[in-house]
Amino acid sequence: MAEEAKSKGNAAFSSGDYATAITHFTEAINLSPTNHVLYSNRSAAYASLHRYEEALSDAKKTVELKPDWSKGYSRLGAAFIGLSKFEEAIDAYKKGLEIDPSNETLKSGLADASRSRVSSKSNPFVDAFQGEEMWAKLTADPGTRVYLKEPDFVKTMQEIQRNPNNLNLYMKDKRVMQALGVLLNVKFGGSSGGDTEMKDADVRKEPEPEMEVEVESMELTEEEREKKERKEKALKEKEQGNVAYKKKDFERAIECYSKAMELDDEDISYLTNRAAVYLEMGKYDECIKDCDKAVERGRELRSDFKMIARALTRKGSALVKMAKCSKDFEPAIETFQKALTEHRNPDTLKKLNDAEKVKKELEQQEYFDPTIAEEEREKGNGFFKEQKYPEAVKHYSEAIKRNPSDVRAYSNRAACYTKLGALPEGLKDAEKCIELDPSFTKGYSRKGAIQFFMKEYDKAMETYQEGLKHDPKNQELLDGVRRCVEQINKANRGDLTPEELKERQAKAMQDPEVQNILSDPVMRQVLVDFQENPKAAQEHMKNPMVMNKIQKLVSAGIVQVR
Repeated sequence: MAEEAKSKGNAAFSSGDYATAITHFTEAINLSPTNHVLYSNRSAAYASLHRYEEALSDAKKTVELKPDWSKGYSRLGAAFIGLSKFEEAIDAYKKGLEIDPSNETLKSGLADASRSRVSSKSNPFVDAFQGEEMWAKLTADPGTRVYLKEPDFVKTMQEIQRNPNNLNLYMKDKRVMQALGVLLNVKFGGSSGGDTEMKDADVRKEPEPEMEVEVESMELTEEEREKKERKEKALKEKEQGNVAYKKKDFERAIECYSKAMELDDEDISYLTNRAAVYLEMGKYDECIKDCDKAVERGRELRSDFKMIARALTRKGSALVKMAKCSKDFEPAIETFQKALTEHRNPDTLKKLNDAEKVKKELEQQEYFDPTIAEEEREKGNGFFKEQKYPEAVKHYSEAIKRNPSDVRAYSNRAACYTKLGALPEGLKDAEKCIELDPSFTKGYSRKGAIQFFMKEYDKAMETYQEGLKHDPKNQELLDGVRRCVEQINKANRGDLTPEELKERQAKAMQDPEVQNILSDPVMRQVLVDFQENPKAAQEHMKNPMVMNKIQKLVSAGIVQVR
């Protein structure tokens, strides 16, 4: 159940629904409170919502539970950065690198923390933009609260938060100026009717006198103005490249993306877009080179992890294309796995699963040999007769690897597992027999026998009866039915010992069908009527559906007939 809750949390996290992810991870933690991965995942979800205090608490718990796991220190460092505790973040990343010196995520995080520390000392406004407090202030103020619904504003504030030294690039945006006023608790004044003049409704209501700060003192320098113009030209080139790509004019698209890169080398999307063109053209080496450059440059720029993941995913796609000739899918699989450590994207996960599936199929094809499979099965039979069941399992397993479609090997291994008391494994093999060949009656007898040993007599009865549809005169199946009837009747008569009854009831309560019956309000009333209202009970007995459910509870030992 904990694993199921974790999977739901991962899916919600991948889709960007971080609040739901936190709910599922919390559920999983309640079920498995010593699983360090669950705290790590919830820490990432909290950080995505800028709830860095909670992220820090979970990161500390991760490290406490698994001090030799490098990813825990990555979570710890990220939380400290979110709280603007750069010294602590640096210490966390360094500790993680002591465990895993080649970990790129830790290296990148250490570089981020170091740059942020320097930035925090050189920019007088840096404190205003750090940590969760910034978002809390912007949310609390009615004037800036509405801006948080605008994606471009949120993105701009996140960029300033990452690098406060870039504030001057956005000073002409009156929303940013208003946000700065809220964060610094000041009012920006300007000429009458100017773009930066605040309205009375936007002024915070603190009793202290408000400072007047002239916006002109923060005008863009010539260098900053030129940089902004180059960025704007680069974006136009990118848009033209996108249009050309959609028209399949790949040469033109490459030309546009290349120009964009020359104008602005701080946006790795130009590289990943050009890589996409090379991928479409079948120029896989060029695609991989661009992706590698994008990852390297992205780490230098502290680009969004999603952008790094996109570059790695695109590289993986190129490696998959190349693997169709070389038959070596391992490089692609490793690249997709690296991408997922940056950002768990459903598309990347699917590509990874597809690559692993193809790799497994190729390995099975290379390993496939029915002749050797038959030899291994015979060796297994020999050990089985000598009652050397572990050795028999080994040879049956090799036979299955050599010929995965041979139902006899699965059936024989199921018999071994039954002898060894490994009933869940035996049941799985018996079910595989039936899946591969529904007419193979031995599969039903194996499955029924295992269910009988597990004291699931109703299920065993159903299995034996299903097998008899294929071979009505099969004595082994008929004997199985007879044994099940005896046990069910014994339970119905109340001939079980108190220990047997208690064990039977405990096992029955794990049956989803029994759980559904007992949680049904109608059935609960029916059971009350059987005890207290004989007349109403007689009416219930006329309903076949109700009687079937009552019979299920009787067979399970939940209800006893006296």
